[in-house]
Amino acid sequence: MERAYLLTIGLLAAGCVDGFRGSNVQIDLSPATPAQASPGTTPRPGQLASDVHYRLFAIQEEADRAHLFEIQRFEIHPIVDTLSPCFIDVGEHVRFPGLHVTRYSAKIEEVTGITDVANPPPGATEQDQIDAATAIQRMSNVMRLASDTGIKVVTSASTSTYPPVDADCTGTGLPPASCIGADANARRLAICQDAWRADPTLFEGTDRVLTAPLNGTTFGFVVGLNPINLAPVGGAQFFVDEALGGTDAYAIYTQQDGIEDSPGTLVLAGRPTSPTRGVRHAHLTSPVSPNQSADLAVFENLGEDDVHF
Repeated sequence: MERAYLLTIGLLAAGCVDGFRGSNVQIDLSPATPAQASPGTTPRPGQLASDVHYRLFAIQEEADRAHLFEIQRFEIHPIVDTLSPCFIDVGEHVRFPGLHVTRYSAKIEEVTGITDVANPPPGATEQDQIDAATAIQRMSNVMRLASDTGIKVVTSASTSTYPPVDADCTGTGLPPASCIGADANARRLAICQDAWRADPTLFEGTDRVLTAPLNGTTFGFVVGLNPINLAPVGGAQFFVDEALGGTDAYAIYTQQDGIEDSPGTLVLAGRPTSPTRGVRHAHLTSPVSPNQSADLAVFENLGEDDVHF
């Protein structure tokens, strides 16, 4: 069957538009859904390359062809990326603005002199000991969040990258994570914030507030558990301008950044049903992996109040 790829966002329902006719798409992605690898690293099994994003399509079928309408691009990342040069502490209430988070414990050791919390040096205050113990726990939490069994977040998609990292602490560019002095921290903070201002969609997570990244947009999470407290997480949603009534199928593809002339590689697909008025449900399955799936709940036209609770 001939397939026409219409790769710009299009209106999926004909007719007059009275007020807002957008849709709400809620999606639960299975735990096996791949996340992006850190930039500059080789993807491990179960990861995507860092320059690959996801594309959610609505599909309308005709007798001799199918029309694909892209309704959302997104990426999936570990909630924190310890290899990112801009995984830093930011804000008025952080102790060391611009410090790379992976060096937080080392910085606390530097300022308190405590290298072993069980044997603090003479003169260490109670607050110093609390700070040292807290730093150890924070580092443990960060490594859990960043692991393959940590939280995966559904985010805005971006083609931007950070500037290259300097070879050592004496440069004038982005310092390596190991540079924890005040000058290096200030330079790192300024360069990272410049990158975020230049591209508000470039995602950078933080361990401090999981739903409020340092930059980019969080749409929700892949289904899983928070490894720190074993609380369940999952569920993402997109608000789109199109009224999605008349959609015959939904599909998710992966695509390399910068390529627009094809949908990419099919990851998940499924046909919607109508379990209740005004809401369409679609279970998406993978053509290659039984562990990958997704469930969509689509409120097709928010301009019409057909759903009663």
